[in-house]
Amino acid sequence: MSGKSKSVIMFHYTLKNADGEQLESSRDKQALAFIEGSGKIIPGLEKLLVEKQTGDTFTATVTPEEAYGFRNESLLQRIPIKKLKFHGKLKAGSVALVRTESGYLPVQVIKAGRFHADIDRNHPLAGQTLTFDVEVTERRDASKEEIEHGHVHGPGGVEHD
Repeated sequence: MSGKSKSVIMFHYTLKNADGEQLESSRDKQALAFIEGSGKIIPGLEKLLVEKQTGDTFTATVTPEEAYGFRNESLLQRIPIKKLKFHGKLKAGSVALVRTESGYLPVQVIKAGRFHADIDRNHPLAGQTLTFDVEVTERRDASKEEIEHGHVHGPGGVEHD
């Protein structure tokens, strides 16, 4: 770590797509928390958040390049159903987990057959321009332990026993 301390930034957000449709919000939950530079949130939003202070509110429009990237057609695949982890009946629109060398990754099922499924490994928001209405609820210096662990401790972060 350089001489500059890193901040923990906690914030609430409401996310809308390009049509103005609300996709999700943290406002009825605990605020999100991250350590600047940790790569835990999309780059376009982090760039704006690191310039803000407690109490700041703003609206940010983030392009696909600075959010979840563009859709990649090579991430549409047909795989054996036995490689998927899911609950209930597997059908189009379901979200399942696919086993990879680095663990399980979420995928969307496009079509489910008897032995194989067509899946989409793109992030559901890939290719979309997103608008965030943001309120910074807290900004503080990250502790040495938080920086070493790579995540925030306490409310909005990880609770260690």
